[in-house]
Amino acid sequence: MNILIADDHEVVRRGLKAILFDEFPKIKIGETSAGRETLEAVRRQAWDAVLLDINMPGRSGLEVLEEIKQLRPRTPVLIISAFPEQEYALRAFKLGAAGYVSKQSASDELIAALRKTLAGGRYVTPALAERMAETMAGEVATAPHELLSNREMEVLRLIAMGKTIKEIASELALSEKTIGTYRARLSEKMGLSTNVELTRYALQHHLVD
Repeated sequence: MNILIADDHEVVRRGLKAILFDEFPKIKIGETSAGRETLEAVRRQAWDAVLLDINMPGRSGLEVLEEIKQLRPRTPVLIISAFPEQEYALRAFKLGAAGYVSKQSASDELIAALRKTLAGGRYVTPALAERMAETMAGEVATAPHELLSNREMEVLRLIAMGKTIKEIASELALSEKTIGTYRARLSEKMGLSTNVELTRYALQHHLVD
C-alpha cells in the first residue's frame, strides 16, 4: 500500500508516519511539504490514498485537492487539518475529499477514516453529518465566508495572515490586478471593507492559525 503524506510540518509528517507504520507495517509512504510538490508526486505515480493538509505553502490544500481529483479522480484524499471541520469540511467534500479528520483527533479515528476511504467510502464524523443534514434542511444560516469561491477564500486567509496584495500575488503566481479583483469580490460578498475587519472575521471563525 502506497500512501502520500502532504503536510508542511516535518513533526506532523513524522507523527502520521508513526501511526501508519504501527497499523500497517508493510506500508510505503511518500512525503511532500508544498502544494506544487504534492501535485508532482501525484502526477508521477498512483497512490492508494493521499493525506492532505489544508494549510500548505504556495498552493492551498483545497486547490491541491481539486487538482488531484482532476489528475487522479479515483485516488481518495483524506484531509488532515488543524482547522475545525465545521469551517472547511463541507467545502472539502464538495471538491471530492473522501474524509476530513482534525489533527487533534485520536490516532484510532485517523486509522478508521483511512480504512473507510481505502474501501471506497467517505468518512464523516457524527457532528459533521448532523451539520450537513441541518444545512440541507435550511436550518443553519449560511456564514458569509461560505459564499466565497476557493480562490477568494485563499485570498481572505492570506490577507488575515498579514500579507499585502503584492505578496499574495507572488505566492499565488497571479497578477496584483487579479488579486485586487478577488479582494473586491470577497469584500462585497462578506460586507466587510477593511483588512482589519476581514482579519478579525477570519480569526473569529478559525479560518487561519
